[in-house]
Amino acid sequence: MQPDSDSRSQYRVFATVTGAYWAFTLTDGALRTLVLLHLHALGFAPLEIASMFLLYEGLGVVTNFVGGWLGARFGLRALILAGLSLQVVATAGLALRAGELTVAVVLAAQALSGVAKDLTKTGAKSYTKQVVPGGEAGPLLRVVSRLTGSKNALKGVGLLLGGVLLGSVGFKAACGGMAVLLAAGLTGAALGLPRRGATRAVPLSAMFARDRRIRWLSVARLFLFGSRDAWFVLALPVYLRESLGWSFTAVSAFLALWVIAYGTVQASAPRWIARSSDPRCSGVGGWTWALLLPLAAIAVGLPMGLAPAPLLVAGLGLFGVLFASLSALHSYLIVEFAERDRTSLGVGFYYTANAAGRLVGTLISGVLFQALGGGRDGLVACVLASIVLVVCAGLASSSLASHQRARIATR
Repeated sequence: MQPDSDSRSQYRVFATVTGAYWAFTLTDGALRTLVLLHLHALGFAPLEIASMFLLYEGLGVVTNFVGGWLGARFGLRALILAGLSLQVVATAGLALRAGELTVAVVLAAQALSGVAKDLTKTGAKSYTKQVVPGGEAGPLLRVVSRLTGSKNALKGVGLLLGGVLLGSVGFKAACGGMAVLLAAGLTGAALGLPRRGATRAVPLSAMFARDRRIRWLSVARLFLFGSRDAWFVLALPVYLRESLGWSFTAVSAFLALWVIAYGTVQASAPRWIARSSDPRCSGVGGWTWALLLPLAAIAVGLPMGLAPAPLLVAGLGLFGVLFASLSALHSYLIVEFAERDRTSLGVGFYYTANAAGRLVGTLISGVLFQALGGGRDGLVACVLASIVLVVCAGLASSSLASHQRARIATR
């Protein structure tokens, strides 16, 4: 009976982790929409708005790298509590300074929020390997996909919530309410997660992945998320608002529905990913190259004069299904490849590349969209940049699959 008791205890802990992660994700999505649309309404230029998110993404590169080491050294509980605490400070700070929202204030809040997100994410994702007996491939794929998918669905709800709150109660009240929600999540995590003493010393150099599969997966992840954010994070919402005349609520609702659907697909992805003979090496390249189809349709269709709204809705829908499936496979692979007793090291390295990709994509989105004068030309330029990044991700995925097949062949 003891193993069953231990198993129930592990799942209770994971339920606490999931609840805290959900609370964080909801506020993180809402905060992104609030900052983006509020700053746009105040008259900030696209590149200025992008710069607000650059520090958020840039610090994510450092945080994921150091966070993986901190998780191995001090435990996953410390990562999650630290992440939630910093997000409370960020949202409360924005609420207190809402009347005098300067660039410095937003940058500081985004810096704290970026660190908070990646500490929380690394801790939560690393817990998955501890709740799956023996790290079995099928159950591990399902647990990771469901956690990641539910997180992204809630992020979509958060994106919608941000637009609704901005239009109803305003920036200050929205940020204050999020701070209260996060404080409740922090309290629950502090009470529900078991304490853990310090482990043996782990050198920071251990963060550099020795496994070539993790290196190539991380390279693929960098280009993959760069390709998404090169047009989705800034160019698309500003285009919808300025060129198509959509309201704040309409823009946030559209992005929210996409992210919710994206999360739902991601959670369901094991149903078709697991059908491959070996999901650890099959399909990565195929899913990546398929992303070129919707991107090419948008890049060609907009200049041809096709109706932009239906084209973007259809193209983004197909892109979302493909991207979500591939992202679910990526998320499973990093947990599968990571060492069981040092999962946070591999996860931290991988999400360092993820944050770097988001940083590159955000910068590309702001620079290209503004340089081309915004509008259709700016959006098309961002989509073309996304195509280039997808090609790079496809080449890295091919190398990953080759290394995994070679490893399996030598067993």
